[in-house]
Amino acid sequence: MELLILKDKLIMEECKRIARDHGLRFSDETIEYVTTNEDMIRLSPKGMIPTMYDYWVHDVYVLQDKGKYDLYPHNPYETVINTRPPLSFYNDNNPDWLNIMIFYHVIAHIDFFQNNVFFAKTWSDDFCGRALAHANVIKELRYEKGRWVDYVIEFARNMDNLVDFAGDLARPGETKTVSVAEAKFNYFFDEYLQEVVKVNTFRYVEELNRYNELAAKNDPATARNLFLAYVDQKFVDFALKFEKRIKTRKRVPGDVMEYVMEHSTKLNKAENDWMKHVIQIVRETSLYFQPQIRTKILNEGWASYWHEKLFLADPRLRTHEFDFSRINAGVVSLSRVGLNPYAVGLRMFKYLEAKADRGMLTYDFEKVGDYEARKAYDQKTGAGRQFIFDVRTYHADATAINQFIDQDFVNEFNLFVVGKRINKSRTAWEYYIKSRRAEDYKKKMLESLYHPPQIRVDQEITANSGALYLVHTFEGKELVREYIPNTMLGIEFLWGGKVILETHEIDVSSFEDMNREDLEKYFQEAEKVTLKWQKVRYTMQDRQLSREVMSTSVEKPA
Repeated sequence: MELLILKDKLIMEECKRIARDHGLRFSDETIEYVTTNEDMIRLSPKGMIPTMYDYWVHDVYVLQDKGKYDLYPHNPYETVINTRPPLSFYNDNNPDWLNIMIFYHVIAHIDFFQNNVFFAKTWSDDFCGRALAHANVIKELRYEKGRWVDYVIEFARNMDNLVDFAGDLARPGETKTVSVAEAKFNYFFDEYLQEVVKVNTFRYVEELNRYNELAAKNDPATARNLFLAYVDQKFVDFALKFEKRIKTRKRVPGDVMEYVMEHSTKLNKAENDWMKHVIQIVRETSLYFQPQIRTKILNEGWASYWHEKLFLADPRLRTHEFDFSRINAGVVSLSRVGLNPYAVGLRMFKYLEAKADRGMLTYDFEKVGDYEARKAYDQKTGAGRQFIFDVRTYHADATAINQFIDQDFVNEFNLFVVGKRINKSRTAWEYYIKSRRAEDYKKKMLESLYHPPQIRVDQEITANSGALYLVHTFEGKELVREYIPNTMLGIEFLWGGKVILETHEIDVSSFEDMNREDLEKYFQEAEKVTLKWQKVRYTMQDRQLSREVMSTSVEKPA
């Protein structure tokens, strides 16, 4: 693995200049490496962070991908990592013209990483450096604790999809360093006046107006300091209450991993403190990669949109038009079976840009019912480019799909949902067009997204019984039953006591009442018959798993 040679680095810098001229925003510093196919294959299964800790699952993925490569050789064009500065890796047998196309693709990825709000907690992180520190910690612990370190990693990874990404992202004051003055100012208005002094609305507005008068005559920092000086004189117990609040303030754990780390009697023993460090490393790693998992379609679509747009206008494309078309078609062609995130994301951005340019993303357009009138509608707003930049900034895959996938989108790109059934005359499976409705295509896209189960700790029952009581929020899907025993075994080890899981499962007796035709429909992904569900409780105690049915069958749990 080597740094990009000067000639190629200059090409990259020129591509960055062109990208900035078109509105993309990203940091000046980037680091590029040239590597072999084999090293590129090793990078991807490692979580795309070359400094991450060693673990046997990583090695399994490397061997798995190497086997795929041996059977179906291909050229892994690039890998880009959301670190500070961003790292990108390029295949050593890429021709110059292909590198230019890939440079535009990578630059758009970096722009997405550094501007999408779901990556807000990563904007100031040097995760590559942190991952190296984590790897060194785990390496040292392995020397001291042996195989127990890998047991703890295994048990923690069994539940690392339960991290509270949304809650962590929404938590204030953690995306930037908050000064003492800012903390005091926020505490005064958010808590002190309302909860300590308990002033009425008139008094609250009076204090707010006092600050606004200072802010009108001074810069924000000076106004805040002057106001706090006034507060210290008028409210003599304010400083004392603030100090006490800082010392006693304790955030409620937002997910199962956090709760176990904080409340486990086993982990809180001095001799097991090292386990907390390992679990925290696994949790931080999971949180760091959550936004990438949740923006796959938009991220790849954004990069594909810009590599196509910028490279087609680049004079260096000349004489390579056929090569570009062949490679680009392989990347962004629509899959008839399955879902290609590059293809759907690219078309979504093109579609939204065109609609916003014509003023079609408005209530006035939605009131137009006539097909021909909708087709001809054009207000020539020119707002398309800014609109897709806003989509890049404020959306994840789920929010974009829910808001923007409509019948016009499905019709324009001839999209459909594919079904699978048995052809009895040929005794073989066959695929068929099941639906062209936007609702069905949207459902198909949403089902393809990463969506971990929602499992919370019932803190009241846990505090009263001492057993860790977990409740799975029913969303129309079962937990994967084969994972339950090992996952609960690991949680029991970390918790140091009994673990209980409450969930819903399909009542298998409902299958007994089905006729042959209903069973065929169910297993062939056609319209599913109505299933009955039952509430069940799993208990893991002393490494023994038991299961009990808590309620009779219902068609739809509350």
